[in-house]
Amino acid sequence: MPELLDQLTVDELAAAIDAGDDLTVVDTRPPESFDAWHVPGAVNVPYHPVEGLGNGIDWDDVAEIVEGRSVAVICGKGLSSTSFGFELSTRGFDVQVVKGGMEDWSKLYDVVEVETDGDLYLAQIQRRAKGCLGYVVGDREAGEALVVDATRQHHEFELVAADNGMVITGVLDTHVHADHVSGGRALAERLSVPYYLSADADERGVAYDYEPLADGEALSVGDVDAEVLAAPGHTTELVNLLVDDTYLLSADTLFVESVGRTELEFGEEGAEHGARLLYETIHDRYDPLGDDVVVLPGHVSVDADGRFGVGGPGELIAATLGDLRSELDLFALDEAAFVERLTGEGTEKPPNYETVIDVNRGTAELDENEATEVELGPNNCAA
Repeated sequence: MPELLDQLTVDELAAAIDAGDDLTVVDTRPPESFDAWHVPGAVNVPYHPVEGLGNGIDWDDVAEIVEGRSVAVICGKGLSSTSFGFELSTRGFDVQVVKGGMEDWSKLYDVVEVETDGDLYLAQIQRRAKGCLGYVVGDREAGEALVVDATRQHHEFELVAADNGMVITGVLDTHVHADHVSGGRALAERLSVPYYLSADADERGVAYDYEPLADGEALSVGDVDAEVLAAPGHTTELVNLLVDDTYLLSADTLFVESVGRTELEFGEEGAEHGARLLYETIHDRYDPLGDDVVVLPGHVSVDADGRFGVGGPGELIAATLGDLRSELDLFALDEAAFVERLTGEGTEKPPNYETVIDVNRGTAELDENEATEVELGPNNCAA
């Protein structure tokens, strides 16, 4: 048995997948874990360090699956995949083990800068495995930045601001998230800057202090203006941010491919109420906004195969409001049909969403390992 196996970081794995390298990604987790969520293009070969191959697979099957290509082996945390990698190596396969496994994959980020005019800086921070989209809004000349919807790995947002010569002067969460543990409050506390939530967040039972933002309030970053727009529907307190009258950070109100689901806060019995609020938001509240406004959503759907529903990692996830009004069929529905669509049979809820909501309300706490566990899997916030 070889003493060492080459390791592959998740960044290197992502680069190889994006480049279309001739690489077979083998996932050794149990089938139910693999089916729920995996790296794009991966194949499942269940393996246990003691019990060996599972699911009726033998080593001849493995050789047929690999077909002489290089192999990257991944599991939950890099444990069973290492044992499997040793077995492959002794059989003469060119194999690398993905360091940190799916746990590290869930923390992989891409940064996409938006083309803007003047001193406005705007970047979309994509959490690849979950499809979470956060933002850094800044004024290059003033050297100031606002972070919007930071995820738990908030250092990723700090690095973007620092790399572009800006200091973070405020942090905003657009709402109490249900699919991931927010890093907004922790980032604001670490930097001793204001942490913003909607003034309506008291209706959610938020248990910590925050700077309340009212509908129509101006939130300035240097000379860059951002208007707060109340946009209830997905949640009671959700706000959007209209930056420079041009860019709408639409959070979980409006996605490029759908709208936000309404039962995560309101429950199945209150989903209709949420749907009516959401209908009013995307029609009445958005009505004054021009068709050329660029919609920058809070999520992009990620399927079980790890692929974006729209675009791809490293590509800007955005659309003009005009295009969405004409192409997204939900816009064409009247209120009754819209409510019926949103309250019908929907996608599976985000895993552990009730726990995640409690953590983000400040009524529950998780350690690092627990937070990682409750976040595993893609987001499911779209209707």
